[in-house]
Amino acid sequence: MKLISYLADGKEEAGLLVADQVYRPYSALPATMSAILNDWVGCYPLLAAAEKKILAGDHTNIGKRSLSGLTLLAPVPHPASCRDGYAFRRHVATARRNRSVPMIPEFDQYPVFYFTNHNSIQGPGAVRCMPDHFQRLDFELEVAIVICRKGRNIKAVDADDYIGGLMIMNDLSARKLQMEEMLLNLGPAKGKDFSTATGPWLVTPDELASFETAPPQGHTGKSWNLAMNCFVNGEPVSRGNLGDMDWTFAELIERASYGADLYPGDVIGSGTVGTGCFLELNGTGRLNDPAYQEQWLQPGDVVRMEVEGLGVLENTIVKEDTEFSILKLKKGV
Repeated sequence: MKLISYLADGKEEAGLLVADQVYRPYSALPATMSAILNDWVGCYPLLAAAEKKILAGDHTNIGKRSLSGLTLLAPVPHPASCRDGYAFRRHVATARRNRSVPMIPEFDQYPVFYFTNHNSIQGPGAVRCMPDHFQRLDFELEVAIVICRKGRNIKAVDADDYIGGLMIMNDLSARKLQMEEMLLNLGPAKGKDFSTATGPWLVTPDELASFETAPPQGHTGKSWNLAMNCFVNGEPVSRGNLGDMDWTFAELIERASYGADLYPGDVIGSGTVGTGCFLELNGTGRLNDPAYQEQWLQPGDVVRMEVEGLGVLENTIVKEDTEFSILKLKKGV
């Protein structure tokens, strides 16, 4: 199934997407995605039954809207939390090579993640950026999962049952701010907290069954063979595959839930796919050619991410009408 969140008469509402129509099955179904996820055991069968009826041509007691007339929100507009993983070895190894540092062996020992600002989650549309964000503004091509059951100390072998769905994720990054604060061995934080785009919809695992593939040797959990692409202003800049994750989402869940509660609506990102950001691409370009011209996102740029089976997430970069800069507030410079 594909589930979406959108504005209806100025209010957030969740619906079931079938072809290009959005359905609201049954008046008893909770209005928002957060409420649906919090009653996943009760809501999932209702949604599955409604989809079956719709595909059979029976629309009895099912409201309908055209997708083209809706303002889409993030599939989960108000996640309980948002973690982002570091699961693609190729991205990590390439980025470290470009900085002339060896691959860190701990990557292969355990998965890691950081917390980002769950209140800055947004869907398709404009991404508003301050002047300092344009100091090396970057995209990051990722996929995220959404948790649908509360759990604690979840073993990787059981963790796939906690995944309500998958969606595209663009972990937007202000690299100047990010690198500045990480000199103090803290972060990433300020360079990441202004926007994380997700969407356009949440796709349940049953819809992706035909894409399932074996995890990497020695790892546990589902993997999906999904082609991932990113375009900036129509030009291809990144290409990868979700099946290239070295750590699975199940293993990220195991790590995240150790001694901590996970809640319905929690979002966990995969981390950047190989070639999935300008930071990596620019580093490789400079390594091969000292005269390489770096590329970073600029006002007006359109970032389009396409992931097989998950749809298209498109965002336009917009500059805020201000000159306020926190980079200029540094002391003793």
